[in-house]
Amino acid sequence: MRHISSLKGGVALGSAGVVMMSVLSGCTSQQQEPQNRYLVIEQQANGKYIVVEEMPTEGPNRAIIREKDENGNTVERFMNEDEMRAMAEQEYLKTLDGSSEAVSSSDSSAGMGLASTILAVAAGALLGNIIGNALMNNKNFASRSASVNKSAYSRSAAARASSASGKKSFFGSSTASTSRTSTYGG
Repeated sequence: MRHISSLKGGVALGSAGVVMMSVLSGCTSQQQEPQNRYLVIEQQANGKYIVVEEMPTEGPNRAIIREKDENGNTVERFMNEDEMRAMAEQEYLKTLDGSSEAVSSSDSSAGMGLASTILAVAAGALLGNIIGNALMNNKNFASRSASVNKSAYSRSAAARASSASGKKSFFGSSTASTSRTSTYGG
């Protein structure tokens, strides 16, 4: 009889482990969903734009655009989600016919136009996952997108993504660890 009760404990422990793993995998998948962004986009001396700050936000997508006026003074303006979405949609249409600089193979270190920059950084959040994923499958777009975003958040997210591809377990050990056998019961 003692053997049966310890078997029940092992089954309960195994069931609890399965439930915990499903909860943890659910948390991981929620973190990978696109988040809304708060961006600071800065105009460079060549007239092109780069993202200098990026933060996830619970509110709507929005951006501060820093540009130089005719006197060389820095002027900041606010762009709300509707304006960003309209620019991204127009630029997305240009990507379909290949006329967008976001999909061109030209020098990506110089930045891009404002609409291309917004599309490159927030396509998934503004236009949806399907469009964002389709764009990221274009290798020119992916490299231009990565180069236009100079924010610390972007570098940190890229580092998290590359370390996640190493398939570490919850406790930090590799999933290809050695297996151990143990027996429950008396």
